[in-house]
Amino acid sequence: MTLVAGVDSSTQSCKVVVLDAGSGTLVREGRAGHPDGTEVHPDHWWRALSEAIEDAGGLADVSALSVGGQQHGMVLLDHAGDVVRPALLWNDTRSAAAAAALTDEVGADDFARRTGLVPVASFTITKVRWVREHEPELADRVAAVALPHDWLTWRLRGYGPAASSPLGPDLEQLTTDRSDASGTGYWSPSAGGYDLELFKVAFGRDAREATGIGGPNDAGTVVLPRVLGPGDAAGEIHPACFGSPAGLPGSAGTGSAGTGLAESGPRTLLGAGAGDNAAAALGLGAEPGDVVVSVGTSGTVFSVSSRAVADPSGTVAGFADASGEYLPIAVTLNAARVLSSVAGLLGVDFDELSRLALEAEPGAGGVVLVPYFEGERTPNLPHAKASFHGLSIASSTRSNLARAAIEGMLCGLSGGLDSLRTQGSPATRLLLIGGAVQNPAVQAIAAQVFDLPVVIPSPGEYVARGAAVQAAWAHSGNRPAWPVAVDAAPAPDFCPIIRQNYLRAGSHIDPGN
Repeated sequence: MTLVAGVDSSTQSCKVVVLDAGSGTLVREGRAGHPDGTEVHPDHWWRALSEAIEDAGGLADVSALSVGGQQHGMVLLDHAGDVVRPALLWNDTRSAAAAAALTDEVGADDFARRTGLVPVASFTITKVRWVREHEPELADRVAAVALPHDWLTWRLRGYGPAASSPLGPDLEQLTTDRSDASGTGYWSPSAGGYDLELFKVAFGRDAREATGIGGPNDAGTVVLPRVLGPGDAAGEIHPACFGSPAGLPGSAGTGSAGTGLAESGPRTLLGAGAGDNAAAALGLGAEPGDVVVSVGTSGTVFSVSSRAVADPSGTVAGFADASGEYLPIAVTLNAARVLSSVAGLLGVDFDELSRLALEAEPGAGGVVLVPYFEGERTPNLPHAKASFHGLSIASSTRSNLARAAIEGMLCGLSGGLDSLRTQGSPATRLLLIGGAVQNPAVQAIAAQVFDLPVVIPSPGEYVARGAAVQAAWAHSGNRPAWPVAVDAAPAPDFCPIIRQNYLRAGSHIDPGN
């Protein structure tokens, strides 16, 4: 049996899954936590990856591994391979003013045409502008800009600071993939390459793509990771990549025992890696026409498309995927927390919230929750607040409030689906994932809110699984077609009155500006 491994280095934790390359069956897994915060030193990710690999039983019998990671995080390196400052993560909003300035300077239409994106604080390009403006002494030290999965892949290959890596600070060996590069704001999905002029607009310095050939960097020129294609290998895991305790600041260190690899043994191949949403699409086996709705703290709606998307409104981000297609995506700020907030208001747990919601009729007796508890991104109403509508003495029941919470959350996500369709993305099937979708009421009401067949895959680490797909692809030369277990497929029961009531209530929302 050939084994492959996938990593999900997310905002909150690092997960490692080891799978049978032939069937995709889970063999073993491990995890470790990441610290909280919107800026994190990458050394924390490195320690967590070492711990998660060890928790998963090591890599001695694993033929290939690939890393899926949180997108947009800015990792700045100097010529010595040292991290210049803690990485600013996707959820660090201090660069919002930089995003607005870049949009004014370049123009939303031009940005969307060139990169598929319109700058918001999440994207890497806004973070490098922020460092240039607010930390110029650190900006002067920057020799390379990478993303979280790029840096982890580089370190696994044995590169890094001279004092804590076997191969040292060769920045020319930095690699990424098209899915993660497409979330930077200075890479073009349609052209398939970096837009170096936009990088210079943001950072004020010239940049170039890494060559993959060792050597000193040009003075003053910033290195950007070499972009690998689907199924490409980045290299091999160096058996001493985790080194000695000196290589793992603040931990006891695991050395090569953490990976289980021997200096003289077979090497583990490294896949290109991917951004988290693209990795999840691979893990789900999503194809053109599939729409994935992920219900987490925030909500994401993305589809696999055969054409690049450029939305000058910025509602849909036109990412690339990890298979050679494209991954347009819309994001909502309010998802599972809508349910927890209303469950707390009613004094019930999730099971009781579900039971109450299923007691009510579709449309919740006219009660509508517009769930903008944290403002909203789709639609772009950052200062709006949540509100209940349609309350009367007769309709103000616990059951209607519970159902309105679930309908409102799902209607907010359906707005993301509408935006994808407006951009021409095909939609023939909806895959609903995330912890909240195990709630029976969420499943039943989803079939009434979305006018597509709804499928609920079994719970799983789909980002890590998608990274393992990449690993198997790099190892064999062929993308595997692993089956995905399905927990439920509720019968289609589309009730247009739910969306109609929601849109009517939403039209009266005060944007709060």
